[in-house]
Amino acid sequence: MKKVINWLKNVRPFKVLSVFLAGMFLILTQACSGANATQPSQQPGAESAYTKRYDPTKEYNLNTPEGGMNNFSDNDPRAKNFEKAAQNRAEDLSRNAERNINEKGIDSPEQYARNYRQGTPFPERVKNLGEDIGSSAQETAEGVAKGTKRGLENLKDNTSDAAQNLGKTAQRTVEEDNNAINRTLNK
Repeated sequence: MKKVINWLKNVRPFKVLSVFLAGMFLILTQACSGANATQPSQQPGAESAYTKRYDPTKEYNLNTPEGGMNNFSDNDPRAKNFEKAAQNRAEDLSRNAERNINEKGIDSPEQYARNYRQGTPFPERVKNLGEDIGSSAQETAEGVAKGTKRGLENLKDNTSDAAQNLGKTAQRTVEEDNNAINRTLNK
């Protein structure tokens, strides 16, 4: 009981009064304000906020369906000029290929004879091809043999180095053990 009486003696009436007035001010300003917190704010010309929805697709011009993926063009609409340039280039390449076929193709025996005289004869071409294949196979076999020999030499060097290192490690271990024994005996 003494504690409660001492607490009441220490409480100053000015502090209590200021806290009470601040609380009442807060309650009155919230309760008497003009804003209605339970209903959303009304927009002019709208029935309610929930009946009219924002539709971003109405603001943009949509592409007309062209039959590509998802019924739209597979090409970027900003790249119409690039598409036209690519089509022109493809047509040029197609015409060039047809012209090459017509010029270099064999339509008559005279043209075949002319092509034969200008180029290397077929049996000679086959012989050269066979020599190229043979020399490349021989070079590959020599390369494999050299690589194997070099690998064996490396393996031999590595094993001899490992044996030497093992001997040195064993010798150091014995020396360290002897030193440790001598130190303990000297103490």
